[in-house]
Amino acid sequence: MGWLFIVLAVVGISLFYFYPMIQALLLSFQSGMGTNLEYVGLENYMRLFNDPTFISALTNTLIYLLVQVPVMIVLALLFSVLLNDSTLKFKGFFRVAIFLPCVTSLVAYAVIFKYLFGVDGLINELLLNLHLVSEPLNWLSDPFLAKLTIIMAITWRWTGYNMIFYLSALQNVDKQMYEAARIDGASAIQQFFFITVPMLKPIILFTSIVSTIGTLQLFDEVMNITSGGPANATLSISMYIYNLSFEYTPDFGYAATVSYVIVILVVILSIIQFRVAGDRK
Repeated sequence: MGWLFIVLAVVGISLFYFYPMIQALLLSFQSGMGTNLEYVGLENYMRLFNDPTFISALTNTLIYLLVQVPVMIVLALLFSVLLNDSTLKFKGFFRVAIFLPCVTSLVAYAVIFKYLFGVDGLINELLLNLHLVSEPLNWLSDPFLAKLTIIMAITWRWTGYNMIFYLSALQNVDKQMYEAARIDGASAIQQFFFITVPMLKPIILFTSIVSTIGTLQLFDEVMNITSGGPANATLSISMYIYNLSFEYTPDFGYAATVSYVIVILVVILSIIQFRVAGDRK
């Protein structure tokens, strides 16, 4: 009887998830223009090491991951602790305001960021009026500033998403633990590191893995804000896969190979995060 309840879900997942994954794996061992493919063994995987565009995309993606994810997790933790304070007024407004970017259109907010950080955009106008810079910054044409713009964009959008998880988890933390800590003389910082963080450890691990997967699959922001430029300085792995499939001469076999790099990275980084968190299950 139990199998009857789950058979439709098993068939659906197998058909729309596992079958495409297996087909993509088989496709990664093929090469050719368009759909005119033939098996070439490990040639596509060897090609990765001699592909400067792939190396640039991989480097950029890892930079986004190593900078943006820790910053976002820390900000989400801080916001959740502040907005969990029972004495804070207008908590509902602040929670909605921080979470609201998560439900905005990916394309719409990316286009807004593109205009905000343009040479004649609002950010440059503000910096000039505050006399912090003497001339407009080339946010989207300077390699470093373009990366920084992408990092700020994805941090702005996804911090509230992680904050909601931490807020919900904090509702289940016994308030008496904080009261006992205050009676024992623990400061707010000590309570944060010795009570809040340990109690939220499973949620922090979950959000870290989800954020890692999302950053490795980064596409919309890069596509709509910088188009991978300047000179591939912001190109992500997902955008390179798109280019291989639709912008350049179609090479679906090599695109599938690059896509499996994301799979390998997700597996490796997830294992590392589980090990660092001390959770072997």
